[in-house]
Amino acid sequence: TLRGMAEDAGVALELDADADLPGVPGDADQITQVLHNLVENAVKYGGSAVVRIEDGNELVVRIHDAGPGIPEESLEQVFEPFFRVESSRNRDTGGTGLGLSIARDIAQAHGGSITLSNLPGGGLEATLTLPRPTT
Repeated sequence: TLRGMAEDAGVALELDADADLPGVPGDADQITQVLHNLVENAVKYGGSAVVRIEDGNELVVRIHDAGPGIPEESLEQVFEPFFRVESSRNRDTGGTGLGLSIARDIAQAHGGSITLSNLPGGGLEATLTLPRPTT
């Protein structure tokens, strides 16, 4: 799904994952929405997306982009509804400011989390962490 979305947008998406990863408990459509929002942001604001999936006690999805990053003081603010780093009212240069807020709410409802961090050489990393089912 993510690869198709990237192709439709005309951008490259590098996916580094094991094809046989077991699922995580929860609503597949909602988890897909979280991934869509994160990849869409990476492509829109960073020009590309590299998705890496780490399987262990938790499922960790790291999405890197090649954009300018986000000012350190705004890394948490971007999760607030309607907050936009880009302050113009032009929807073509930014969104409504709801995508990350919705994504974090969904992740938390599934017992997970989303964090953002600037990468040392430039770009941004969004990290989605979801718990594995207990046996």
